Amino acid sequence: MGNITLKQVTKNFDGHEVIKPLDLSIDNGEFVVFVGPSGCGKSTMLRMIAGLEDVSSGTIEIDGQDATETPPAKRGLAMVFQSYALYPHMSVRSNIAFPLKRAKMDESLIQDKVTKVAETLNLTPYLDRRPGQLSGGQRQRVAIGRAIVREPAAFLFDEPLSNLDAALRVNMRLEISQLHKDLGTTMIYVTHDQVEAMTMADKIVVFNAGHIEQVGSPMELYRNPVNKFVAGFIGSPKMNFIEVSESVNGTQVDCLGVRPEHLELSDTEGKWKGKVGVLEHLGSDTFLHVDIPGVAKLTVRADGNCAYEYGDDVFVSPVTEHVHYFDNSGRAVKTA
Repeated sequence: MGNITLKQVTKNFDGHEVIKPLDLSIDNGEFVVFVGPSGCGKSTMLRMIAGLEDVSSGTIEIDGQDATETPPAKRGLAMVFQSYALYPHMSVRSNIAFPLKRAKMDESLIQDKVTKVAETLNLTPYLDRRPGQLSGGQRQRVAIGRAIVREPAAFLFDEPLSNLDAALRVNMRLEISQLHKDLGTTMIYVTHDQVEAMTMADKIVVFNAGHIEQVGSPMELYRNPVNKFVAGFIGSPKMNFIEVSESVNGTQVDCLGVRPEHLELSDTEGKWKGKVGVLEHLGSDTFLHVDIPGVAKLTVRADGNCAYEYGDDVFVSPVTEHVHYFDNSGRAVKTA
């Protein structure tokens, strides 16, 4: 249960191809995150898997069966939306129970399942409240509970944390990750937030302009991005890029990339000399924005107690083994 395979799937709107032919395999029990900038096609792809959008061409298989033309209600999937989509006049209990009542399940079995789901999501004290009496995080848990109670083959999350404040987003991120560990069910999660992708995923699928740039584990994408787009999208703060003109292993490169955490600072010597601009103090870390004349403005991650101040002269050097190179098409060039 929970294996999903896409074969040469496309989507056209008014003659415009918004999803280019793509293949993707999602294994049972995986937590897969679709990530990319707004308009890249990730939510459209999720809705196609759910059956809420038609497939222009190609096939979608669920557990080895062609589900391309199968109605959403018969795909065995449960979707959790950004907007919660709860019934405001119903109690939490009734909202969670709703899909089971529609399926005409025995009432005692329904209450049994609702009780267990409420315990799993720490919603037991709120079962008799209505959504308007709950916080945003609690309402999202109710929406997740309504999905869990159906015991689907896979959960589909469409930017479920977008409406929450920063602290709640962190808490809910942990809760959803723990839920995945507890249930072991396939989860596909759409977000434009690469921090969510890095911290939650077993496998990340990076979308860009309707096609997949790279698929891999968070650390595979962080350490070995296949191109400049992935390198700049994965990692926070984003990778620094510097224009160069040199040959690496016989290939002409036009861009050097280095992450803020892979730059070293010195008062006396280094590869580039620059001036410290704005500093962002985050407690454990400080991000320095250093202007290197004729090179670039670089972001450097330093210890939270670093002594540099605005306007200081400083030398910046990359850690050689962590430097990335890209050719004129943006593809990564291997250094060894």
